Amino acid sequence: MTTAVLGAPAPRRPRDWRGALHWVAVHSLGLALALMFALPIVFVLLTAVMSDGQAFTKDLWPREWHWGNFAEVFERAPLLEYLGNSLLYSLLATAGMLLSSIPAAYALATLRWRGRNVAFLLVVGAMMLPPQVVAVPLYDTWSSLGLTGSLWPLIVPYFLFDAFSVFLLRQFFLTIPRSYVDAARVDGCSEFQALVRVVVPMARPGIAATALFCFLYTWNDYFGPLLYTSEVPDRWTLSLALASFKGMHQVQWNLAMAVTLLIMLPAVVLFAFAQRSFVRGITFTGVKG
Repeated sequence: MTTAVLGAPAPRRPRDWRGALHWVAVHSLGLALALMFALPIVFVLLTAVMSDGQAFTKDLWPREWHWGNFAEVFERAPLLEYLGNSLLYSLLATAGMLLSSIPAAYALATLRWRGRNVAFLLVVGAMMLPPQVVAVPLYDTWSSLGLTGSLWPLIVPYFLFDAFSVFLLRQFFLTIPRSYVDAARVDGCSEFQALVRVVVPMARPGIAATALFCFLYTWNDYFGPLLYTSEVPDRWTLSLALASFKGMHQVQWNLAMAVTLLIMLPAVVLFAFAQRSFVRGITFTGVKG
């Protein structure tokens, strides 16, 4: 009769392997999608640390790791200045969107007034309108005001109206039971107080998701900065600078990929911190309580 050796690891049971295989089978679609989205990022990272001669060759793994490429791109272009312009554009646009869209969404979701359904249809119609359709008249307007060549034509419209944000917030506000707002009115709260003290705290996930959508859209926006700031390099954002950097250094793909990673990093970090609120806001948006 054999005896087990003290301290020896217990033999792995066959059912442990079956459990692992079952887990892989259940999550196979998610694993395939994760791999599909991760491979381009890995490719960009590996190319960013390659030498100039090895980039975009048949070698997928760097023969030498050139981490100095990330420092070299700051010597080739004023990326910190472009970063400041992108942050100014994205943060002010997001703040303006919240200030204008939250009251509009509250009025469409909670208040009862004549023409509310027509106004909502106009919001949906504005969502379907391509931005290129109104690009020429808007440019003429901002040009007559002498604001072309700056970021203000991109920022100011978010303080006035953003159809997608109004629609998204309105759908989330519909999930909040109306009894809470009615109770606040019975207690003597005005509509503004009910919005600030009741609706906004309960709608934080939806507001966070909408703000994240707006920030990412403006952070990656290329058409707007190209239209208004292409002739003023001091007002370029990172997206416009990236396209110009690739044009100036089209042979040095390792530096272009290094710039791409640096531009992606703030958006990835923001999404990592706001992921829970973002997922919760998207999950409940459109589900009327």
